[in-house]
Amino acid sequence: MVDPNPGNLELIDLLATVRACRFCEQDLPLGPNPVLRASATASLLIIGQAPGTRVHASGIPWNDPSGDRLRNWLQLPREVFYDESRVAIVPMGFCYPGKGKSGDLPPRAECAPLWHTQLLQHMPAVELTLLVGSYAQQHYLGPDRETLTARVQRWRDFAPQYFPLPHPSPRNTLWLRRNRWFEEAVLPDLRKRISALELEENKRE
Repeated sequence: MVDPNPGNLELIDLLATVRACRFCEQDLPLGPNPVLRASATASLLIIGQAPGTRVHASGIPWNDPSGDRLRNWLQLPREVFYDESRVAIVPMGFCYPGKGKSGDLPPRAECAPLWHTQLLQHMPAVELTLLVGSYAQQHYLGPDRETLTARVQRWRDFAPQYFPLPHPSPRNTLWLRRNRWFEEAVLPDLRKRISALELEENKRE
C-alpha cells in the first residue's frame, strides 16, 4: 500500500505516488488507475467527480461526451484543455468507482482527504477552480443542504476562487433545458473568467 502521508514531496514525486496508490484497490471493480493532471504553473483547476469507464481505459480525463460538453462550456480547444502546464485536473475520486443503480457510483470517499491538500499545496499558480458537480461543491463549499441548482444560481458568491458548475454529463441534458439561465447568464461569465486566465497561446504571448 502506498503511504498516504509521503511528506513534503516535490510535485513530480507526489504525482507518481498518487498514481501508484492502491488504498482502496479491493473496492474497485476495474482495479486502480488514478487519473489526474497537475503542474506548478497551471492557472485553471478542474475538480470533477471520478473517471468513467472510457476515461479509465484511456487514462485521459474528460475523454468522453461529458468532456466534449465541458470544453464547449469553457470554449477551450483540446490542445489547451490537455496542456497540464495550464490546466490541472484533479477529480474527487481518481479511479473508476463502479456502476450503481442509476449510473456510476459516487467517487470514493478516500481520495480527496488523502491527496487533495498535498496536491493543491504544489499548485500555487491556480487562479480559478471549477467545482463540477455536487461532490466537489460539497467538499469545497461546505456540506450543506443547498441543492446544486441553488448553488450554481449564486455562482457569483464564490468568486474569485471557485466557480460551481453542474456536471456536463449527457444525463443532465434535461436539467440544462429546464434551466436556461445557465446558458444565458452563467456560461458567458464563465467564459469571461476563463479568457482572463489567458490560457491560449495567442493570448499569452
